[in-house]
Amino acid sequence: MNKGTQSLILIFVLVSFFGCQKPLYKDSEFIMGTYVEVTSSDPRAKSIVFAEFKRLESIFNLFDEKSELSRLNAAGSLVVSSDLFNILKKTKQFYEASAGAFDVTIAPVSLIWKRAIKTREFPKDADIKNALSLVGFDYVYLDDSTLTVKLMKLGSQIDLGGIAKGFALDKAVEKLKEAHVLSALVNAGGNIYGLGNNNKKPWQIGIQNPRKENDVIEKIELNDEAVATSGDYEQFFIYQNRRYSHIIDPKTGQPADAGIISTTVIAPDAMTADALSTTLFILGKDSGAHLLALFPGVKARFISEDGKLHNF
Repeated sequence: MNKGTQSLILIFVLVSFFGCQKPLYKDSEFIMGTYVEVTSSDPRAKSIVFAEFKRLESIFNLFDEKSELSRLNAAGSLVVSSDLFNILKKTKQFYEASAGAFDVTIAPVSLIWKRAIKTREFPKDADIKNALSLVGFDYVYLDDSTLTVKLMKLGSQIDLGGIAKGFALDKAVEKLKEAHVLSALVNAGGNIYGLGNNNKKPWQIGIQNPRKENDVIEKIELNDEAVATSGDYEQFFIYQNRRYSHIIDPKTGQPADAGIISTTVIAPDAMTADALSTTLFILGKDSGAHLLALFPGVKARFISEDGKLHNF
């Protein structure tokens, strides 16, 4: 389910640095497996955002054996920080709302597909079947009184790649507000939040057609809103003339195949945009429309395999 890589990002920040009432500062760092870019008229914004992302990366990093998440996966039970506990409570809500389409316990399966994308060798059905038997957030126990998390199935693992950057983005925005930074655009690998406005105008981004270079299919304005995009262009490989992406359907253990090549979600917070963009890519536009009805104020854009844009 992981979305963060150095891969092609099909959301473009449309910012003019000239003729502005206030100069804009733009900086980026590679954190959480992607480039985190901060644009703001306040020079303090970058250090605030980068510090919060680095703090949360040390908790959520699946590939760092010292991280809190890795220690939980290894031990199967752990008293965790409030950040890890709270993000898991949120993942449970998305899991239940989507009837299991969003499931962070997909890690055993997603790791197999990550290797397949890297090696270009198609996974064995038996390996997928065995890994899929470990998947299911119903087997994760959350104890609110002690902040204890237990993985009730031996071998289960959690991968927060489909929600962690959105969570970190919201936390970073909170830190910006606490510091009285009134305006900033933060882009974490296609997960974007527009805080305030850009010199009295909304922040503006463009969404590109994944199959057509330089074809911006829509411009979106953000003012205290978030947007996130998921698609089959981020990590994939071609096998027997078929494209296999890294976004895995927890029901089948196979890459999502709902006739969609890209989904974009606009939401009041980045975590919702992040989680739903992944989930809607798995569900497709028809089932996805039913899920969207549970989230008032959230909008979505689907690009189908024929290149058509569908607005919800």
